[in-house]
Amino acid sequence: MSDSPQKAPSPSVPLDGQDSDKNNAHPHERRRWPRAPNSAEEASQPLAPALEPLQFTTRDLAKSEQFAAWQAYMSPLMDIKLPDGVSEAAGFPADHIAWNLGSMLVVRQKVPAHSYTRSLAKLRSNAIDHWQVILLRTGRTWTEVNRHIFEDKPGHIELRSLGHPFRGRTTDSENLSFYLPRELFSDTTRAVEMRDDTILSGTYTALLIDYLDRIEAKLPSLTAADLPRVVQTTRDMLLTCLSSDAEQAVAGESQGGMALMERIRRFVQKNLASPDLTPDALCRELGISRSRLYQLFEPSGGVLHYIQKRRLLSAHAALSNTANRQQIVEIAIAVGFTSAAHFSRAFSKEFGYSPREARNVSVPPYFAHALSPLEITDTRGRAFGEWLKSLGH
Repeated sequence: MSDSPQKAPSPSVPLDGQDSDKNNAHPHERRRWPRAPNSAEEASQPLAPALEPLQFTTRDLAKSEQFAAWQAYMSPLMDIKLPDGVSEAAGFPADHIAWNLGSMLVVRQKVPAHSYTRSLAKLRSNAIDHWQVILLRTGRTWTEVNRHIFEDKPGHIELRSLGHPFRGRTTDSENLSFYLPRELFSDTTRAVEMRDDTILSGTYTALLIDYLDRIEAKLPSLTAADLPRVVQTTRDMLLTCLSSDAEQAVAGESQGGMALMERIRRFVQKNLASPDLTPDALCRELGISRSRLYQLFEPSGGVLHYIQKRRLLSAHAALSNTANRQQIVEIAIAVGFTSAAHFSRAFSKEFGYSPREARNVSVPPYFAHALSPLEITDTRGRAFGEWLKSLGH
């Protein structure tokens, strides 16, 4: 009998009869490892939008009530009147939608023809001195500043200071406005080129208009992290547009006056806590007379009024900061008030609520607060007026 060849043992069976070591596993055996997280997939998850717009319209009111409602809503900013021969009974269908980016307000507005005035009395009662960048989409406007009339039309950008009186009129129009606090420009010498009232046009202005249009389209989807970057980019593009537009050259005297005003504003902001921040101190620091100083600050309600306004805004910012643990009296002293009672009275008069209430309803920087139905439908303009007052703070 011939010997039969022995069958080779299967590779999966241990030669010594004991359990196989992992190193001797079948070469085709699949090992299962924990799946690494897909960081790219996780990062692609959309973030929640940060902004909730403030909307106001007169269209839901009776025609005879529409103009009075619009007057009240815009009263924190300016006084408006109907054109000669136009009756309130004819109606005034107007729309206003605003977004608060913390250090910038964006407003889209559609209104019938009217005239507008920001008077010295309005400046004294509501010392808002922001810059307003106006992109007119339809219609025409004519604005008078210091006896000079500036005509605006689509394709241009108007730069207007709310810290100086002006008046004007508009046809039926639609515009997009950006409100930026003056403090945004305090760290650049190019701020002196931002003169009141300026009409910008040309290649760089066209680029700026394209950018502003894109910002408006993106507002509903912006996240909290986007807001400070959008504000900074808007500021930088505006300055680039101003510095690159040769048509905006100004006379030496006018430019010198604006440069002096910017020096004063910066000195005041830097020395808010000092008890020695007085008109005499400003005159000594800047080498100007008291009469010249008072002339410069007449549109703002006077130099002392301006200083107190800056102090109150600084205090409001501190009170609204949830990370600030200082007592209210400590904040008052830190911004230059020597009397807690005086601070409380001045604060309540300026903002319409007490310092304690300001602390309890604090708003984080760069965030638009969630609006209650009362604020959205408030025809007195309370919410929009508060946004203007607290802009940048």
